[in-house]
Amino acid sequence: MADLFGSDNTAKNASYAAADIEVLEGLEPVRKRPGMYIGGTDERALHHLVGEILDNSMDEAVAGHADWIELNMNADGSITVVDNGRGIPVDNHPKFKNKSALEVIFTTLHSGGKFSGKSYETSGGLHGVGSSVVNALSEWLVVEVAREKQLYKQSFARGLPTSKLEKMGPVNNRRGTSVSFKPDHEIFGNKLKFKPSWLYQMARSKAYLYRGVEIRWSCDPSLVKDAAIPDKDVLHFPNGLLDFLQASLDKRPVITDKFFQGQLPLPEKAGRVEFAIAWPEDGEPMNHSYCNTIPTPLGGTHEQGLRTALTRGIKGYGALTNNKKAEAITSDDVMNGAAVLLSVFIRDPQFQGQTKERLVSNEAAKWVDSAIKDYFDHWLTADPAASKILLESIIEKAEERMRRKSDKEMARKSATRKLRLPGKLSDCSRTDAEDTEIFLVEGDSAGGSAKQARNRETQAVLPLRGKILNVVSATADKIRQNQEIQDLILALGCGAGKDFDSSKLRYERVIIMTDADVDGSHIASLLVTFFYTQMRGLIEKGHLYLAQPPLYRLTAGTLSEYARDDAHKDELMKSTFKDKKKVDISRFKGLGEMPAAQLKETTMSPGSRTLLRVTLPDVMATLGITPEMMEDGKTKSSSKSNPEVDDLVERLMGKNAELRFQFIQENAEFVQDIDI
Repeated sequence: MADLFGSDNTAKNASYAAADIEVLEGLEPVRKRPGMYIGGTDERALHHLVGEILDNSMDEAVAGHADWIELNMNADGSITVVDNGRGIPVDNHPKFKNKSALEVIFTTLHSGGKFSGKSYETSGGLHGVGSSVVNALSEWLVVEVAREKQLYKQSFARGLPTSKLEKMGPVNNRRGTSVSFKPDHEIFGNKLKFKPSWLYQMARSKAYLYRGVEIRWSCDPSLVKDAAIPDKDVLHFPNGLLDFLQASLDKRPVITDKFFQGQLPLPEKAGRVEFAIAWPEDGEPMNHSYCNTIPTPLGGTHEQGLRTALTRGIKGYGALTNNKKAEAITSDDVMNGAAVLLSVFIRDPQFQGQTKERLVSNEAAKWVDSAIKDYFDHWLTADPAASKILLESIIEKAEERMRRKSDKEMARKSATRKLRLPGKLSDCSRTDAEDTEIFLVEGDSAGGSAKQARNRETQAVLPLRGKILNVVSATADKIRQNQEIQDLILALGCGAGKDFDSSKLRYERVIIMTDADVDGSHIASLLVTFFYTQMRGLIEKGHLYLAQPPLYRLTAGTLSEYARDDAHKDELMKSTFKDKKKVDISRFKGLGEMPAAQLKETTMSPGSRTLLRVTLPDVMATLGITPEMMEDGKTKSSSKSNPEVDDLVERLMGKNAELRFQFIQENAEFVQDIDI
């Protein structure tokens, strides 16, 4: 009897019973799946460990219980973080017999003093997993606590205590917590090491974010490789984010000399927001946002609130000064090119994932908008001359944005009008190039299937008649007179040769979709050669792709799979169809023979297809050139020129047949697969 998945070999399946259900206890889940807690085991995740411990000390500082923090990089690759806060509680936890609160915090997930809000009004550590995760992923970890004039110490290894909490004796001039740890090489490998530059910038950012704290940086001199990174430094910035912005901009000129900056309470006693914003003349943007001193590189609702406040404010100022052009301003016009630093401190923030890269608290957008909008209005009206310059510069960006949009729409309409081939170019309905694509297919038959399978809003189809002209061996006049090439140039709208302008490209993606056979590969080679010689910028900017249609369909009962080529077919026969007695294998004669539904599923639908982006080295691969065939065994990719690729394209595709014959003789030994 077949099971639910169509297998008729149930008896051969391994047993699956209650005993097979694995239950991970304590910190075992962290060591088994570190990616769930710190986002992976790469360099970024390694440094995230330091951030977790440093954030705990920052929470003490923000709560007003600490005014200095030490961050030390030790010669053995370990890290020590020290603060002069209250110190982790060391008395026994009421829910755990004979376990101190310290041991519970470092050995139990979801334990800490930040859930109720009684000990910390705002904090970066919210899930109660930071300290325990660092402990679980450390080869060793040692905690020292100076509390009530007594020093306590406990050691751990890979999440487990290796000593009891020891009372070390009295201390009169010390309080707070010290955590030292060394990441476990079993998790991160032996090659990954902490980078002084990363940790120094982390410490510097934290000091900027909370103007009341002093961070004392030290790094063993043997670890410092960059002259710009000191081995010792004291980081303290009385003006907070304003100091951060001024240091980041350095001497870059700005549109308004006075920065828009402040520190304001949020409505409903929700917390506070601090910000510093400038508009540099060079238009190079900078955007850093934080929540409770935690970086939010993916933004979130606090950034949405800021965008809304600034956009409403600048448009309102335009209306106040009777500048009707301000009505067209969008938030992108205001924020693009701005240098923005934003920091919020709120209770119980909601983040996306444990690594907290995006703030998703819905109320934050409303709070930030409400707090900043009126303040921005007053800032604008206080200096009319500077505000007029800022408004005009933002209006200029809005007009440029609308001009680019108009040019793209005009280019599309113009190209369609010039072609006058409604039966050949089936354009998409979207007028903006964003997220649109054109499929270049061989022949009207494949074009018919593609037109039925496409998404009419975003996908255009241009059938090409057979093999296009080899532009390397053709004269300029012959290229201009070739109808297929001219149709292609007009459809794309960006010109060719010296007239090429990537900003006028009418589609975001140009996709070559040919049959999965030798003829299809030859047509793809000719098209790639055309783009390389006539529209190289299209390849350099990542707009050119190769579709990957299947060559075979394998069917056994209700099970159906597609194979790209013979090797993939053989692989499927040995794996997916291994136990199937009868497998029907059908070979597609071409895309035109494939039903539209199958073409959509396998080759055209973004959700299920595979696309290969063409890069300059890929031009060689498309032409069948391997690195071994190069004289020096290397390939190069340059936005300016690639002499080796230029030479090979000329030898293989140029007029001189003797050079082509010579190349074949020289490189025949490298050929592995021949389709005859």
